[in-house]
Amino acid sequence: MVDIVFHEQTKTFHLYNEHVSYLFCVLENGQLGQLYCGRRLHDKPDFSYLCERSARAMGAYPAGQDPTFSLEQIRQEYPSGGGTDFRHPAFSILQENGSRIMDFRYEGFVISEGKPALEGLPATYVEDPKEAKTLTVVLRDAVTGLCLELFYTIFSGYAAIARSARFTNEGEAPVRIESAMSLSLDLPDCDYEWLQLSGAWARERHLYTRPLTPGITAIDSLRGNSSHNENPFLALKRPYTTEDAGEVLGFSFLYSGNFRIQAEVDTFSVTRVTVGIAPEGFSWRLAPHDHFQTPEAVLVYASDGLNGMSQTFHRLFARRLVRGEWRDRPRPILLNNWEATYFDFTEDKLLAIAKRAKDCGIELFVLDDGWFGARRSDHAGLGDWVPNRDILPDGISGLSEKIDQLGLLFGLWFEPEMVNPDSDFYRAHPDWILQTPQRAPSLGRHQYVLDFSRPEVVDAVFVQMEQLLATSKISYIKWDMNRSITECYSAAYPPAQQGEIYHRYMLGVYALYERLHAAFPHVLFESCASGGGRFDAGMLYYAPQAWASDDSDAVERLKIQYGTSLCYPISSIGSHVSAVPNHQVNRVTPLHTRANVAHFGTFGYELDLGKLTPEEIEAVKGQVAFQKRYRALLQFGTFYRLKSPFAGNETAWMVVSADRSIAIVGDYRVLNGANQPFSRLRLRGLDPDACYTVSGGAQLHYGDELMEAGLVTSSALCGEMHGEAGMPQDFDSRLYVLQKKE
Repeated sequence: MVDIVFHEQTKTFHLYNEHVSYLFCVLENGQLGQLYCGRRLHDKPDFSYLCERSARAMGAYPAGQDPTFSLEQIRQEYPSGGGTDFRHPAFSILQENGSRIMDFRYEGFVISEGKPALEGLPATYVEDPKEAKTLTVVLRDAVTGLCLELFYTIFSGYAAIARSARFTNEGEAPVRIESAMSLSLDLPDCDYEWLQLSGAWARERHLYTRPLTPGITAIDSLRGNSSHNENPFLALKRPYTTEDAGEVLGFSFLYSGNFRIQAEVDTFSVTRVTVGIAPEGFSWRLAPHDHFQTPEAVLVYASDGLNGMSQTFHRLFARRLVRGEWRDRPRPILLNNWEATYFDFTEDKLLAIAKRAKDCGIELFVLDDGWFGARRSDHAGLGDWVPNRDILPDGISGLSEKIDQLGLLFGLWFEPEMVNPDSDFYRAHPDWILQTPQRAPSLGRHQYVLDFSRPEVVDAVFVQMEQLLATSKISYIKWDMNRSITECYSAAYPPAQQGEIYHRYMLGVYALYERLHAAFPHVLFESCASGGGRFDAGMLYYAPQAWASDDSDAVERLKIQYGTSLCYPISSIGSHVSAVPNHQVNRVTPLHTRANVAHFGTFGYELDLGKLTPEEIEAVKGQVAFQKRYRALLQFGTFYRLKSPFAGNETAWMVVSADRSIAIVGDYRVLNGANQPFSRLRLRGLDPDACYTVSGGAQLHYGDELMEAGLVTSSALCGEMHGEAGMPQDFDSRLYVLQKKE
């Protein structure tokens, strides 16, 4: 059930479904006022009492209005600045006369079934028009002739609303958009805790929480990508909200470039949330008859805690953001050669690794960096996407054929947006990088960033990739991005349009993905292997999964994967068993724990199987068999967080099938302790009236018993340890498989 109602007499819009209501109205001055966002309400014609106002000292009010009508104290839907509202606006437009004052007045609306696509941008979608309804509200500024369209899509079955805006210049003079948020939401109070996902390379998406206070709380990225440092996601939760109960609002920005998410608490405790492209370094010249479309933002409401919010994002993104042949398919178990060989490989060495992988039941062999041009280190070769015949005498076509004959799928590493100065591509086109005139361009990992704002650059990269994909048996592409953007300037655009380059660059990346997706629909793309440089919802539209982090250590991954799960489905989390001592932290984590963490993701291996003992090889075979048996559940089941790694020494989570007949629990402990308390895990999502076995045991437990009394997880640490085989160790873990008894 989903509906959008317009009450003509009160000029009130009500968007609602089974879970959520969103209400706003046309104010008496023709602007839009926010009324309510939250749990589903009964519809009625008049909610005007929710728009409170009063004459206040130091307030200003529009000409012709009474002193109580001050936009400073009225909650608005898409606010402008420079008038009687002194808070940060949702947009800023510079006109020819130097003014930034705009006055968009309501003109009309359209309600349609389904959801329109956003040209050149990632967005949620529907397969049947009955799955959603879309409201388009049209506003106009009389002085400039600009038209503003606000788009709202509410989905059936999801407590989620998709938002975006489009500006069209129907006037006679150009204007310059200096900022344009995708979403603005004024909340009536500030009794929230701000929850963000932040970090750095190799420790991405750690969870940070703090209360909102008067002033501005914000996260952003000015790196040209969504970045390792900040993630374009925000949760606002009530102080009493837990994983399993309480209200929370989630905001996800479906964009992979510079962004800003901000909460401003004013002097009257109103909280204004804005989500969109970062204004710093952004401007867009809007000529007459041109339009500018903002990227999409998704708002999720939950009354059943953070798990409830996450599950809505997981379902919506996995089913109605991810596209293509791999959307609903369990992902192949892979082995990547990087930590096994780095740049030091030959075809024979690769084939030997692949044969061992096949013997273990692995399904996909991935050749990482180093196969092309003069690439024997990270100093050369990027941009020359032709196989190095010295190490691959039969090229990628020949190698992929040999891998296919072994019974494995074949995958290949690319970094399409980058170029080394030491490359034929750069020597032929030195002006095709982002660089500022008369200033030396910066290097990162010995490479420059190609100017993807230029269609001819995107075309040239596409031609090279297309040639390889068309002549080889490639089933998977790992798409890397190993540096951020500096000196963001394009030689192809005039000075007045240099503020467009960051965004045009991102549109170029999306365009390349889209062309490859259309030409090779069978290929599984995995984005941003630089470990979260672009782990965002925008990327999921083109690549169903993303390398979660370059830090592959299982202990470090507990925090990374836990944080990632706040917004992103488990099927999107690239997670592997790596070599030990771990190449990022030098930790020796037990093989079973490395697998027990990686199971809750797309699963694979990044090590040299030839260096494992026979006992370890048998363990790998068992891990692969376990993943094959349960991966549909692990990747697409309902995920619950049980214990937070940010709160202590232990972490726990679980996944439950749709029919609640089977569940898998992951229980992890970083360090051993002496004489520990007895321990239990209170599980979630089970059928309370059903009986379950635990890991094949004979004893039966009702679902309500496991959820309320808990699953006993005590170990030999609870007492004296006597050194028997199988005793607990540091970095330990256990998996529990719960099966409903028929």
